[in-house]
Amino acid sequence: MKYLIVGLGNIGPEYELTRHNVGFLTLDRLADQFGAQWKSGRLAFTAEFKHKGRSFYLIKPTTYMNLSGKAVNYWMKELNIAKENILVVVDDVALPFGKLRMRGKGSSAGHNGLKNIEALTGGQDYPRLKFGIGDDFPKGRQVDYVLGRWSQNEINELPIFMDKAVEMIIAFGTIGINMTMTQFNE
Repeated sequence: MKYLIVGLGNIGPEYELTRHNVGFLTLDRLADQFGAQWKSGRLAFTAEFKHKGRSFYLIKPTTYMNLSGKAVNYWMKELNIAKENILVVVDDVALPFGKLRMRGKGSSAGHNGLKNIEALTGGQDYPRLKFGIGDDFPKGRQVDYVLGRWSQNEINELPIFMDKAVEMIIAFGTIGINMTMTQFNE
C-alpha cells in the first residue's frame, strides 16, 4: 500500500517557525524518525520511507499554502495514490494548542490550503490530521496569529504533540483511519 502524507506550510525562512507551518514541522519530525531525506521535486519537497510493508511518500508543497492543491493533485496522480490514502497535516485555530484530531473528510473551515486541495482534487473527501494551534488572538487578527511565531512555552511543548502526530500518521498507514481515530481522537 502507498500513502501520500502532505504537510501544509509556506516555504521560506520568514515562515519557518510559524503556527501555519506546523504541517511542515510535523513532516520534518516524521522524516527524521524514519531516516528519510528531503529532495526538491516538482511543486514540493519530497521524502519517502517504508514501514511494515507500506510506502509513505511525504510532500511539503513549495506552492505556498493557498495553492497547496496543485502539489497534492500532481503527486496523487504521479504516484497513483487513491484519495483515501492521502493524509493532509494542517494547522487548526478551532482546536486548542496541541490537540490533534483526525477526520476522514470535512469542510475547509475557511483554511485556504484545504480550500485549494478541495478545488483541485474534487471535493472534501480526503483524510486530514488537524493540529490545534489555539485561537489566542484578538478579533480580526487571525492572519497575524497563524503567521506568527510560536511562544517559548509552545516551542517547549511542540515536540510532544508532533511525536503524537507522527504516531497517528503511522497508525493511519498501518491500522487504517477508523482505528486510528478511535485510538487517538479525544
